[in-house]
Amino acid sequence: MTRAGYSALDEELKTLRTVERPAIIRAIAEARAHGDLSENAEYHSAREKQGFIEARIREVEGILSLADVIDPSRLSGAIKFGAIVTLVDEDTDEEKTYQIVGEPEADIGRGLLNIKSPLARALIGKDTGDSVEVRTPGGERSYEVVKISFG
Repeated sequence: MTRAGYSALDEELKTLRTVERPAIIRAIAEARAHGDLSENAEYHSAREKQGFIEARIREVEGILSLADVIDPSRLSGAIKFGAIVTLVDEDTDEEKTYQIVGEPEADIGRGLLNIKSPLARALIGKDTGDSVEVRTPGGERSYEVVKISFG
């Protein structure tokens, strides 16, 4: 996991513990004050949300406890975890830039590519100028690696 990914998850955990959890506890207490719990939709909704919050807290705690934080700025050479890679689609000449990151921090919309994805697996070990063929749900795609940087 990158330092940025670790920090983002750590912030999420703090927000869940200090903002979300107390807010849902207040909402449950408020709903409970309305009387009959068996037919109280607010109470049941709040309890359900509490379950989701507590599950997410446990999930993030587990991820952070097992995280191995890697500083990509200390790396160089061929593509590996943490690399920021600029590719050109050989069919459309469209240029895209991705950073190869761990699964918990992946967000393709922000250019953060899951290391377990087919594209990332195909890129690992490649160097500038190499061509990469990837089988995607949309069919075979060919990319050329035009730039690699770290951090």
